[in-house]
Amino acid sequence: MAKKGLSIGALKRYLKVRSREELVHDIVDLFTRLDVVRDYYHTRLTPEDDAVVIDKYKAIIKNEFLPARGLGEMRLSVARKAVAEYRRVSRSKTSLADLMLYYVEVGIECTNTYGDMNERFYESLGNMYKWAVKLIVENELEELYERRCRRMVDATSEIGWGFHDWLREIYEENFER
Repeated sequence: MAKKGLSIGALKRYLKVRSREELVHDIVDLFTRLDVVRDYYHTRLTPEDDAVVIDKYKAIIKNEFLPARGLGEMRLSVARKAVAEYRRVSRSKTSLADLMLYYVEVGIECTNTYGDMNERFYESLGNMYKWAVKLIVENELEELYERRCRRMVDATSEIGWGFHDWLREIYEENFER
């Protein structure tokens, strides 16, 4: 079955016939309507102030696992979506690694606060840790994040499902070479 919807080619044809003023109007309209577009331009226009954008995505993650009041809903899909959206709006590999590690840290804190979770929960955290460490190594950010990654391994020593062993293995393969 053919995929329906607008193609990139059709979009390019549309954009080519728009005047500069019309294009500016379209972008301003998107900027005012869509938070993700606003975040995208914030990271492009003020890259030195990426903290404003990353803090927004950190708050989404924190609210899922450890909200200020009550028990979090722990919807992994919502927390992972925050990381995925940030990846799309920011060019900063350093900040992306920070957010990915934050996801894991808050998940570990949630487990250590509320008790054992299910295997799916630990798989999500473990995969995010693995992807973060890969990003760190590929972009030579070990000096910034090695100790933080080690603290996460140490913080999981009492967690079951083989989670601690998995994180320790990832850590040792990447930082103890």
